[in-house]
Amino acid sequence: MFVDLRDSTGIGQLVINPERAAEAAAAAHEIRNEFVLRAEGEVVARAPENVNPGIPTGEVELQVDRLEILSPCPPLPFQLDEEGVDETLRLRYRWIDLRRPRLQRNLRLRSQMVSTIRATMEQAGFLEIETPILFKPTPEGARDFIVPSRLQPGRFFALPQSPQILKQLLVISGFERYFQIARCFRDEDLRADRVQELTQLDVEMAFPDVELILGLMETMIAAVWQAIGVELETPFPRMTYADAMLRYGTDKPDLRFGLEIRDVTEATRGSEFQVFAGAPAVRCLTVPQELSRADLADLEELAKQWGAKGLAYVIYGEDGEPRSPILKFLSEAELAAFAGEPGTTVLFGADTPAMVARVLGAVRQHLGEQLELIERDAWRFVWITDFPMFEWSEDERRWTAQHHPFTRPTPESEALLDSDPGAALAVAYDLVGNGEELGGGSLRIHESELQAKVFDILQISPEQQRERFGFLLEALRMGAPPHGGIAFGIDRMLMVLAQEPNLRDTVAFPKNQAGVDPMSGAPSPVEEEQLAELGITVVARDEAE
Repeated sequence: MFVDLRDSTGIGQLVINPERAAEAAAAAHEIRNEFVLRAEGEVVARAPENVNPGIPTGEVELQVDRLEILSPCPPLPFQLDEEGVDETLRLRYRWIDLRRPRLQRNLRLRSQMVSTIRATMEQAGFLEIETPILFKPTPEGARDFIVPSRLQPGRFFALPQSPQILKQLLVISGFERYFQIARCFRDEDLRADRVQELTQLDVEMAFPDVELILGLMETMIAAVWQAIGVELETPFPRMTYADAMLRYGTDKPDLRFGLEIRDVTEATRGSEFQVFAGAPAVRCLTVPQELSRADLADLEELAKQWGAKGLAYVIYGEDGEPRSPILKFLSEAELAAFAGEPGTTVLFGADTPAMVARVLGAVRQHLGEQLELIERDAWRFVWITDFPMFEWSEDERRWTAQHHPFTRPTPESEALLDSDPGAALAVAYDLVGNGEELGGGSLRIHESELQAKVFDILQISPEQQRERFGFLLEALRMGAPPHGGIAFGIDRMLMVLAQEPNLRDTVAFPKNQAGVDPMSGAPSPVEEEQLAELGITVVARDEAE
């Protein structure tokens, strides 16, 4: 009898010969999938015809003398090699799911990645310092998870969205190179690439410039990829935010394929096609094939989902002749500007620059996937720089911080804070890898007066400034050095490194898209006695409304 026995290192073959070990053979008849066994015997070479070159132990086997069943297992809710298992079922039995080779690989890769990060940061002179999990609510762009205080009734801690303020205080305290593998919490809706509980590499430095920070982080990223046998070419290319939005419709461009967006606004200014003539921006992208009517209908529906009113197009046949419902409205000069090659389709967006970027960026990424234009084995990194300091919130009717309110404006933009905040640029930078934002950072404001001015622009009142950030403003008045840093999402990095489509398969025990753990049932109700001790009354949602 033959048994494949798996442990954390791989698979070994047991051979049980009833003539050699009758008791072991009797026990072997009881074995089923996922039983836990102990086997003793002699490791011998396999017969040449039985060698399995597909596994590291394929040349040897264990001739069993003694066999013991340590723990049986009932029939599994799903098989480890079964594809397409419902995610809720996988998460419900996560301890079974984690036995699968892919998830085993992911978590081992995560451990290797974090170990490499720590070694690289320590070699560069960074000191690892832990910051509190229970802290003060601060605006980081998402909702806080709130923790009630039993000893201070009616008061609450917040789980940190990031250690942003604390790491600035550490640098002000004289720790010139800080890092931390930090746990962070954001009470936001979950997606395939976003979770509520995350881990990040948090970095801050005193007296840096952008070149120093980017160079050190490229060294770290190159070391992580080198650990899996991939040599990255550094320095990574750079692209301004404005250029990325113009050419790719996103500040997270996937550079593993082309399909760049082109601006044709000026060429269509006098167009007889009124959609073009009246639009603030007209842009196009050229698809390297003639799209069918069904393809165009699908793309138009996608564009509408992203906010477009429609999706104009011109198809160029193999003979180079254009055809389109809007062709009669287009001049020869316009057609020349579109530069359609034979056997291509030119797609157009016409609206505000932000809307056109959003729609064509989504269409571009969809086409990259659908037409298999993406170079799957490639690694393409790019720094995105020169972000806007602020963005206008129509809902709130005020300026909000593009990154966070502690980001430094460029020297040229400081004067714009009073006259034109929307035109101000930040000394901010994101690292994008294969279309995913891996990390983002900035130089920080180290002057108390400048920080207060930015708070004013964000309509944070002086009273709110004192309540929320008084300790930071006070620290900035007491000899704060110029400083800056960056943070990388460990989960997101592993998602890209392991080429996983879902962030939840990069952590051991994730929540589902509803923020629930199907395995344990968390979040779960709390006993009335504990709520009473905390001074909390739970009100049903319909009653509260």
